[in-house]
Amino acid sequence: MIIIADGGSTKTNWCLLTQDGKKVYFNTEGYNPYFSTIAYIVNSLHESLPTDLEIDKITEVNYYGAGCSTEEKRNQVKEAMSAVFKNAAVYVGHDLLAAARALLGTTAGFAAILGTGTNTCLYDGKDIINNIDSGAYILGDEGSGCYIGKKLLADYLRGYMPEAVRQNFWDTYHLTPDDVNEEVYTKPLANRFCAGFSKFVYDNNVHIEYSRNLVKTSFEDFFRNLVTHYPDYKKYTFNCIGSVGYNFRNVLEEVATENGMVVGNIIRSPIDNLVKFHMEANANRV
Repeated sequence: MIIIADGGSTKTNWCLLTQDGKKVYFNTEGYNPYFSTIAYIVNSLHESLPTDLEIDKITEVNYYGAGCSTEEKRNQVKEAMSAVFKNAAVYVGHDLLAAARALLGTTAGFAAILGTGTNTCLYDGKDIINNIDSGAYILGDEGSGCYIGKKLLADYLRGYMPEAVRQNFWDTYHLTPDDVNEEVYTKPLANRFCAGFSKFVYDNNVHIEYSRNLVKTSFEDFFRNLVTHYPDYKKYTFNCIGSVGYNFRNVLEEVATENGMVVGNIIRSPIDNLVKFHMEANANRV
């Protein structure tokens, strides 16, 4: 049996391909090796994997994860996966490669991730050939859920929120400015904490203009600082994966068009297309 997994910084989507061709989907938390140790990943998987999953019968694991851009980080995740799936050959790749394969298959083009974090690349139909570093959540990640959440929290701390939004924020979270600062600066996984507030922006109906402007300026920063720096970027269609890009796709499509790109595929999760990619690849090997 084969497993394909797409791991973000917040959540991992898994698909088990059984010997009779059935697909079994399940989720665990995300395992970014910049924030999760080998021991943490192993313990979390033991606690989170379905209890009826026949781990000993799994022969291949294809895991694509956020933060798996270097050999060191890929090996860290591979060691954890191998400790859990002891009879499986384990492949660990970057979530950006998963996005490109899910969005473009074997066709060359531009691919992006807009989820908890941000990433972008040019893809030649097989591998990533150009990638501008997103800067991660402290230095960059423009357009991501974390970036949108940081802008919202900054407005809250500075008193820039419209009063109706500020009241709605307080009624929803009951967070004081001191609480926010403590969560961001003294507790782990600040990126997840900030990204969680993108849902508030999405759900906020008391001042739609404020929310829309927050999202649009975030996407404008994403294009200005990342997308438009790729050579001849306008010759590619704009393809994007991730919950933030998908949920705010109307605004994203508008900003892409304003920057001279034709919109291609914008999808929430790569897992279905990624499973299809691996099934076709396995069929071609037979």
